[in-house]
Amino acid sequence: MTEACDLSARDARRMMGNGALSPVELFDSCRQRIERVNPAVNAIVAERFDDARKEAEAAETAIQRGDSLPLLHGLPIGVKDANEVGGLRSTYGSLIYKDNIPKQDEGLVKAVRGNGAIVMGKTNTPEFTAGANTVNLVYGVTRNPFDTDLTCGGSSGGTAVALACGMLPLAMGSDIGGSVRVPATFSGVVGHRPTPGLVPYDRRAVAMTPLDLQGPLARNVRDAAFLLSAMATPGAGDPMAFPHDASRLRELEPVDLGSLRIGISPDLGCAPVAKSIRSTFGDRMTALSRHAAVVEEVPLGMASALDVFWILRGVYFAAAHKRHYEEHYDELDATVRSNYEAAMEMTMEQVGWACREQMNICQKFEQLYEDFDVLICPGVGVPPFLHEQNFPTEIDGAPMENYLQWVGLTSALSVTGHPVTAIPCGVEPGGTPFGIQVVGPRYGDRRTLSVASVLEELFAGDPMTARPIPDLEKL
Repeated sequence: MTEACDLSARDARRMMGNGALSPVELFDSCRQRIERVNPAVNAIVAERFDDARKEAEAAETAIQRGDSLPLLHGLPIGVKDANEVGGLRSTYGSLIYKDNIPKQDEGLVKAVRGNGAIVMGKTNTPEFTAGANTVNLVYGVTRNPFDTDLTCGGSSGGTAVALACGMLPLAMGSDIGGSVRVPATFSGVVGHRPTPGLVPYDRRAVAMTPLDLQGPLARNVRDAAFLLSAMATPGAGDPMAFPHDASRLRELEPVDLGSLRIGISPDLGCAPVAKSIRSTFGDRMTALSRHAAVVEEVPLGMASALDVFWILRGVYFAAAHKRHYEEHYDELDATVRSNYEAAMEMTMEQVGWACREQMNICQKFEQLYEDFDVLICPGVGVPPFLHEQNFPTEIDGAPMENYLQWVGLTSALSVTGHPVTAIPCGVEPGGTPFGIQVVGPRYGDRRTLSVASVLEELFAGDPMTARPIPDLEKL
């Protein structure tokens, strides 16, 4: 029998709306799952169970009264420990903020709670989200539920693991160079990186950048779109925000798989990708070609994308962490220190080049959509590695130039500003989750999610490509 915590968010919301499920019952199920499984994986790092249960009781009373119910009414949600929740310890994974308790919710948290969601707790993240391996000096490491010796990726690693283990139906993440998509891929869940400005974010360190974004994670695409529609509530304070109708994201559009024109790339022309990932991707795309109108490998003018990302990310680090480095050097993790130092060594000439080259990349990439509906590439260039490693130092014998090069498949796409949905696609040869990224045209988030949902449905029909589910009894 399916436990309430294993229901999809949309199913749970529908059942609560018609009286078939109590918000308290759902809360209790999620809490029990967290208490049973979290000690093995360390995904939830700060909880507010007492207050959350009171909110679940209030949500149940509202249903009994026949009140008009908001979109996410009664749904438990996890908030990444890079976002501020009033009254709840919010550390950003940093010793500097180990005792920080914000007085109020930040704008994005207000948006989802205003839509009826119940915050259960905070999910783990590397310090200041600087890393694709979720570990910090405050809470320690978050482990992959498919093999607890392996990394879950980062920086939204706690978010992805909590979802994969059925602790929560919905959770929020953030993405600069892949922080939603990498952990989604490694944990076998769905993550969406939206078009910049779709989700207002008023705490961005650099005002006008396509890099630093907030996005939803869920166990299926429709749930991710459901949460995105609540996160995309128009708000003041973000100069990147643009007018849109968030309600259109709640229901995806019909897509005829047989008419789709799909461009594919195993490496985006710039990213290091392990032979095992290339082989699995090739097999999956060969199978997909039997269902879509066109599945064709395409050349991409992105050879410089990783260099551009490294420099633009350096600008972000210079803006975000000057005070932390100068005033709290000894409390900082080595990753944050080294990234800030690398940023300080960059020249204005390099920054200028990166800005010009980003424009060239964006223009060339957008031309792809004259001939194709979406682009598909692998989710991550390597399988999950040991969590003791900060990053893989080599891929198939080729050394990595820096600790971000191995996530080139995600960071290159951050440069262009296009919406990307990461979805599971079975497992790779080693038995850990394999996933793909579905990349749509700029501002085409609904279309991207719709195509991803159709592919998800196709994959679910084959044991080789269906979403993998961790064996919780082995944790």
